[in-house]
Amino acid sequence: MMAHNLYQTYLLFAIFAGVLLIASSIGFVLKQRAGTQASPVIDNLNARINAWWIMLIVLATAILLGKIAFIVLFGLISLFALREFISLLPTRRGDYFPLLISFYFMIPYQYYLVYTDWYGLYSIFIPLYAFLLIPIASLKQEDTKHFLERSAKIQWGLMICVFCVSYVPALLNLNLIHFHGDKIWLAMWLIMVVQASDVLQYVCGKLFGKHKVAPILSPSKTIEGLIGGVILASALGVAMKWLTPFNLWQAAAIGLVVCIFGFFGGLVMSAIKRDRGVKDWGQLIQGHGGMLDRIDSVCFSAPIFFHILRYWWT
Repeated sequence: MMAHNLYQTYLLFAIFAGVLLIASSIGFVLKQRAGTQASPVIDNLNARINAWWIMLIVLATAILLGKIAFIVLFGLISLFALREFISLLPTRRGDYFPLLISFYFMIPYQYYLVYTDWYGLYSIFIPLYAFLLIPIASLKQEDTKHFLERSAKIQWGLMICVFCVSYVPALLNLNLIHFHGDKIWLAMWLIMVVQASDVLQYVCGKLFGKHKVAPILSPSKTIEGLIGGVILASALGVAMKWLTPFNLWQAAAIGLVVCIFGFFGGLVMSAIKRDRGVKDWGQLIQGHGGMLDRIDSVCFSAPIFFHILRYWWT
């Protein structure tokens, strides 16, 4: 059974690589047809495809190396994401100690709890103990200026960038009824469906978009793009239901739920970026901005997906 699951995992990555190869070929042809004429849309498309190649290679390497490597990968993702989140918000001297605790204790300890499968603690460690510890640590410098806002900023960063993201590797701890596949497939299903929803919303918006969903928060998102992207990504979830314990209708419904939460996650993070007057969280991933630009939808959908599985399939 284990050898069969490993073979199917290899096959799955081969399929994804094949899709990216086709996309790269299309991007190359479009670039050649454009010639010397500048085309921001084609350049952006090719940059996104190239970034997807890098992300697929990194993800595949972590998965093939095993559970520890997969958890470490998402721990690093949380580290980069929290760094981007904090760097866009003003900090004061009084924030240094709570930030030190956040980066060097809370991130590794949250992922250690995930590794040991201590659900009772990793499910409340940041929402409860970090919530209490951050303002206490902020007292060290006796800096009361914007104390509430500063504490809330760090707490928000930990919730979004660490707590929510940690639910992706936590999927490996679930023991599901009537599911005999590799549990890494659950994480792959979630990532592929949610990320495909982002891409397909972009493509459908470019092709058919006329009505803005939220013109101020995210001018590029349209109602047509949202509907088309969510429906197509949910259909992809149905096509990949063999990675999960879901039947056809369950895969469609859960795909719809995670895509909608992913969409609102993107809008919430866009609202923060607009508040700070920036377009992207960073430039870590060429064609995709920063780490948070790439995982904003996963941040909101991962805990929802985890608890749907935990409460209805275990």
